[in-house]
Amino acid sequence: MREIEADVCVSGGGPAGLVLALLLARSGVDVVVAERSASLDREYRGEIIQPGALRTLDQLGVLDGIGGYPMRHFQLVQGERTLLDIDYTTLPAPYDHLLSLPQRLLLERLLDECKATPGFRLLSGCSTRALLEEDGAVTGIRCGSGDGETQVRARWVVAADGRYSKTRSLAGIGYDKFEKFEHDVVWFKLIAPERRTNAVRIHRTAADPVLVHDSYPDRVQIGWTLAKGSYKTVAAKGIEHIRAQLIAAVPQHADLIREQVTALSELSPLDVFSGRAREWVRPGLVLIGDAAHTHSPIGAQGINLAIADAVALHPELVAAVAAKDNRPAALAGFEAERRAAVDTVFTLQSRQNKGMLSSGRVVDAVRPVLAKLLPHTPIFRKILNLVAFGARPRDVRADLFRAPSNPGGTR
Repeated sequence: MREIEADVCVSGGGPAGLVLALLLARSGVDVVVAERSASLDREYRGEIIQPGALRTLDQLGVLDGIGGYPMRHFQLVQGERTLLDIDYTTLPAPYDHLLSLPQRLLLERLLDECKATPGFRLLSGCSTRALLEEDGAVTGIRCGSGDGETQVRARWVVAADGRYSKTRSLAGIGYDKFEKFEHDVVWFKLIAPERRTNAVRIHRTAADPVLVHDSYPDRVQIGWTLAKGSYKTVAAKGIEHIRAQLIAAVPQHADLIREQVTALSELSPLDVFSGRAREWVRPGLVLIGDAAHTHSPIGAQGINLAIADAVALHPELVAAVAAKDNRPAALAGFEAERRAAVDTVFTLQSRQNKGMLSSGRVVDAVRPVLAKLLPHTPIFRKILNLVAFGARPRDVRADLFRAPSNPGGTR
């Protein structure tokens, strides 16, 4: 078994894990990322980046030439009528838009930046299998198997391995799942040159609501909402039935659906739920991103929140490593700040879900009236700023960046 040492071991190489790793490595912290996938050739869902995350990525210098489609509007559409048009261009430039960017492109760029920074190491295809512990504190992980089995000893382990976090499970940390959403989402993409709308849209029709947005390059991504837990029943009726349902929901793409949606394997169902880990910090262990809190795709908050976690954790983790401190108290500020921010988003998403996706005689009658009035109220601007930038936007602490003083780690 190979054994290595680091200041920090990050379990998971998604947006949260790689942004944190880049921040730490640039701050002179010796960091190892253990990622279970051997390559970036895997399925991704979230690809809408809000202005707050754009600002962070810009401050890290990872956006130049990366591609993607800027989108200026978030719209609620019913038939031919736009009920609500949230105009992102009213925000201060240059962060006055959403960016549709395939997650793979973002991860590739973050990895390139990490690999160019001394003190960073990647263990690819190395799934976390066990936690190392001493005197009640997490002191590292064991990952991989066979000839590739590796033991990483670190002062801090960061669980950044997603909504079904293996690291969280190994630590025995409880998870509270909130079933506040009436729908699950079935995602798929269509090749659609010259059909860009520069908007994220929720289409309300007689069928189930559908989320539609441009997807780089020359694609459109569609999220078909279905009643909670009903996908297996619908899928059992076959692809022809599903195609008919999709055409009824988004008739503007009927020709592409007929041509391109040919098998159930092309559809990716997502169990939509929100939830929160009961503990975010233990001695030597901290959870971030979906490992700590999971959200609905409504409002495109997943990547935003994950990156915000990394930015907030960065200065406290740098200080804790420098002080050789693995006590939860060292990261208490991070946990308090991010829990409050996440709770705010939970509340907002629940209201967004009821307002945009729910159905019923009363809500269907009231929705157009409220959608028309909302942009003219003082609260509208506050909601837009919250969705775009988060509850407490932070700048990257670039003042902490420096060359690593001890590439072998401080342990």
